[in-house]
Amino acid sequence: MDATDALSHLRVIDLTRVRAGPTCAKQFADWGADVIKVEAPATDGDDGFGPRQGSDFQNLHRNKRSLTLNLKDPRGVEVLKRLVKTADVLVENYRPEVKHRLGIDCETLAKENPGLIYASISGFGQDGPYRDRAGFDQIAQGMGGLMWVTGLPGQGPVRAGIPVADLTAGLYAALGIMIALQERSRTGKGQWVQSSLLSAMVAMMDFQAARWLVEAHVPGQAGNDHPTSIPTGVFPTSDGYVNIAAAGNVIWTRLCEALGQPSLATQAEYATGALRSKNRAALNELLAGLTRRHGSSELIELLNKAGVPCGPIYKMNEVFDDPQVRHLGMAAPVPKPGGGELNLVGPAIRLSRTPARMQRTMGPAGEHNAEILSSLGYAEAEIEQLRADKVI
Repeated sequence: MDATDALSHLRVIDLTRVRAGPTCAKQFADWGADVIKVEAPATDGDDGFGPRQGSDFQNLHRNKRSLTLNLKDPRGVEVLKRLVKTADVLVENYRPEVKHRLGIDCETLAKENPGLIYASISGFGQDGPYRDRAGFDQIAQGMGGLMWVTGLPGQGPVRAGIPVADLTAGLYAALGIMIALQERSRTGKGQWVQSSLLSAMVAMMDFQAARWLVEAHVPGQAGNDHPTSIPTGVFPTSDGYVNIAAAGNVIWTRLCEALGQPSLATQAEYATGALRSKNRAALNELLAGLTRRHGSSELIELLNKAGVPCGPIYKMNEVFDDPQVRHLGMAAPVPKPGGGELNLVGPAIRLSRTPARMQRTMGPAGEHNAEILSSLGYAEAEIEQLRADKVI
């Protein structure tokens, strides 16, 4: 199926750096929106996460156009304001005082375009006692509670292996933008969308956070065990490890039968979910003795046939060889401007009629300067002057 442009009617200005903001803008770029990444002149595109042609930068910025702009120069701000008049969305992650000092805050730019959806991503929010603190993913993981429920019991706080706060703040911002766009379709009015690493991290704690709010329970580290649904965790095999999730009495009974121990399902100390959780250490040891009798592939096939959720535990170099991962197209070929392709991480959602568009990787900084400025009404001589003065 040829990709169609579900969001081709939208123009998004990406003023962000690092990860949360680019993740937000990428959601629109992958579905056909005209996303214009505004960069400082003479940038190497590093953004703190590797070289411009490296995997991280290209994965964050595929499908976008590049415009270099010096926003410390009033002429650069004027170019941005002219661009804002043509845009639907602007995404930024400046500190609050910086965007006001530059004159590119929400209130100012809304005067140029009352329908603009202005999205701000920050470490801690646009107001409140921490508004001026610098945000960083691991800081938010710690403050949101994730690090005290990650890792082995008694190990001390452990960060997650991916930047959960950055990624989810970007995704929440994208969701907020889509809500604001829907609302604008009725009222014609733009609004200010805000997300932060801290609020995203607290929200992502989900049932763990609710356990405290509702039941005053402080969750701790449970290692590879599920905090409440036992047996769910990592179990050894004769050649490695597998994940098994046998929550609930029905699946617990299936697991016992599949492992050749049907009487275990009704054994007194494991007869209910609460008892299995209470006696998890002994139960896990018992199950480990049974799972070690099988190789990983053999055990996964056995349990899947029995209707017990389970799966392999891959290293990253094994993930993309899995037949289901290949079927889902999670390694997405993206054309390079100079020819050839680069495999990047594909979108996690699929649309039947308007699938995502993998149009191009990111080229040199300022690659689309003349193209974008000409569309805004700048003459060739004006563009050359802006370039000579290092405004672009």
